[in-house]
Amino acid sequence: MPHQLDPQLRQALADRRPADDDQAHSSARGDWKALREGESALAVFDAMRPEQPSVTRTDHHAVSHDGAEVLVRWYVPEHHDTAGAGPAAVFLHGGGMVSGSVALFDRLVAGYTAASGVPMLSVDYRRAPEHPHPTPVEDAYAGLAWLASHAGELGVDPARIALMGESAGGGLAAGAALLARERELPVAKQILVYPMLDDRTTEPDPALLPFALWTYDNNHTGWHALLGDTIGGPDVPAHAAPARADDLSGLPPAYVEVGELDIFRDEDIVYARRLAATGTSVELHVHPGCPHAFDQLAPQIDVVQRARADRLRALSSL
Repeated sequence: MPHQLDPQLRQALADRRPADDDQAHSSARGDWKALREGESALAVFDAMRPEQPSVTRTDHHAVSHDGAEVLVRWYVPEHHDTAGAGPAAVFLHGGGMVSGSVALFDRLVAGYTAASGVPMLSVDYRRAPEHPHPTPVEDAYAGLAWLASHAGELGVDPARIALMGESAGGGLAAGAALLARERELPVAKQILVYPMLDDRTTEPDPALLPFALWTYDNNHTGWHALLGDTIGGPDVPAHAAPARADDLSGLPPAYVEVGELDIFRDEDIVYARRLAATGTSVELHVHPGCPHAFDQLAPQIDVVQRARADRLRALSSL
């Protein structure tokens, strides 16, 4: 039976004005500037989310591998006890490696913080192509290291820090977990929401093509911006594309989520299975009838509410 959109999602998309259909357009393969120009859609999505006045935000700076200072925004829920030692999460935003920022995902992160009660650190990693690999993943790791080193003053248990990311940020979260394993920095969990893990996902699957809001051309563009002409070749490092890792043992427990109609579906399922094969605890969700970033398209439908509840449970379980 052919794939079909979730019925509630299909109805929600049908009810949208044509001007709102801002994620359904592909740019030409290689045109990263066009993808970045699409940041206006990210701003619209975040503005639609409720403000969280009970969440305190404080900006700091982490020092990355090259000495550059990277903005990190600390989100603290109401009644957070800095005298205690509780969990926290480092958040990496989406944007295909070429777009997005802390500001464009501000209300999203504040919402996770308010609903879970877990403070979060959002990292404003530098983007490709101006900053190709390893800068984005090293910036992500720098945020993790900053939080670990300031855990005492922030009321955080350094053994209870998770890495969380969505789309490109999910790939960077997985890459930072690999770096943390090498550098012996504890990570309690990796929460990977439709993560971008494999630079080789650039040839269309005809069954998924009609539903690809993040298209195969877009994916090639994002990976090429990050990796240059090494994309798809034998020398792509695992920290850049975690699906390339030969050894996934010794990594933190993982929550992995992806839509059935997302072009990342197969790479995410394979990654989760490979993690599980090492003895790592894995929770995997594949949401029927859902394309990439389905939760941004129709936040109130049932499948989005289930996915959000699962993400909050993963955070609250730290």
